[in-house]
Amino acid sequence: MRALLDRYFHISGRRSTVRREVIAGLTVFGAMAYIVAVNPAILAATGLDRHDMVLTTIAGAVAGTLIMALWARLPIALAPAMSSNVLFAQVIVQQAHVGPRTAFTVVLFSGLCFTLLSLTRLRQKISQGFPPSIILGIQVAIGVFIARVGLISGGVAVPTPGGLGFGSLADPRVLLVLGGILVCAILSVIRLPAGLLLTILALTIAGAMISHDGQKITRLPDHWMDWPHYPTHLLLPFDFSDFFAHIGLLLPITLYVLLSDFFDATGTLLSVAHRAGLCGTKEHPDLDRRAYASDGAGSIVGAMLGTCTVSAYVENLAGAEVGGRTGLSALVVAVLFGLSSFLWPLITSIPAIATAPILVLVGLNMMGGLARLPSAQAEALPPLCMLLIAGVTGNFMLSLACGMLLYTGLALALRRFEQLTWTVLGLDAAFVCYMVLQSRF
Repeated sequence: MRALLDRYFHISGRRSTVRREVIAGLTVFGAMAYIVAVNPAILAATGLDRHDMVLTTIAGAVAGTLIMALWARLPIALAPAMSSNVLFAQVIVQQAHVGPRTAFTVVLFSGLCFTLLSLTRLRQKISQGFPPSIILGIQVAIGVFIARVGLISGGVAVPTPGGLGFGSLADPRVLLVLGGILVCAILSVIRLPAGLLLTILALTIAGAMISHDGQKITRLPDHWMDWPHYPTHLLLPFDFSDFFAHIGLLLPITLYVLLSDFFDATGTLLSVAHRAGLCGTKEHPDLDRRAYASDGAGSIVGAMLGTCTVSAYVENLAGAEVGGRTGLSALVVAVLFGLSSFLWPLITSIPAIATAPILVLVGLNMMGGLARLPSAQAEALPPLCMLLIAGVTGNFMLSLACGMLLYTGLALALRRFEQLTWTVLGLDAAFVCYMVLQSRF
């Protein structure tokens, strides 16, 4: 068996060992297992059953990771992305007012486009030609958007006549969320791989001992383990007729989901592969196309299984740090995700106060991209505009539209016509249509 694994995954050729790959897989799973609790909590806001979302989350993670492990043979695990799940629930379903099946159709078309781009040279041309300031704006705007969702779901931010206000410190749930944010930040700073997962466990246990309005915050199930029952009604959950009926509204959203996954996946894959010594060298200057195609295929399969965009996680860097170099470490992650499906009764009992700090910390980390804010005012204003509008209004697509149009307006005013590529002008037209159509709802 060891010899077979070595030949298939090129373990010796990449100067690794089976033991090291298994340890790397355990490390990565500990770092990203929190998604099994967080993703269902977010998607349940669309009206989808939380138990169903636990199992589709696990299925998407297993399928996507297996594609990367067995085809691309890279030490990179995939799961439903923290950016796409919030967009799926908050933007596509709640703000665009379409059903979950139509939203799954958006994810499917985005994944198909991503996979096709990955198999051609267009991927490199788009990466090199897209405005860096807009890429930064997408990252920081969705960061503040995710953090905003976390503060609201945890009760730290509450609706008031003037907008959002601070929650009551007399509410134990607010105190637990604030404490959870502090613990998350500390564990993240000291780089504990399973820090986010441990925070969820600690807050769930604390909620089981603390009451609010006469009831425990965490309502533990009668039994912690059970056989998983996959929701077969979510296999191929697409509504193509509704998608094409609202194509004017949904096309810009599909383009955004594609762009978000495109740049996030490209950055993550290159970062992990570079740290593992699998690209950026004289022998391997760039990643094999199978790496990018595997990420796109993961999204296609994830949509077919009933979950949001499946993509590579930056937490894979933790595995690279301990020596993960091959697809065997990703295979270990896939197996562990599969085993976690037996804990679905416990996972579905995790309260919102346990997952809210994770959203806040993930959002803050994404906003860390502001450290790369250009010094030139013309380049800095579009991402700052996107950040402001997303944080104040909670309308991410509007923030992206405003950022794109501001970028175009500044380029015209400064006569920087070389910045107005066909990609930029096409997106401008799409987002203008989106704003017009959205205003009619």
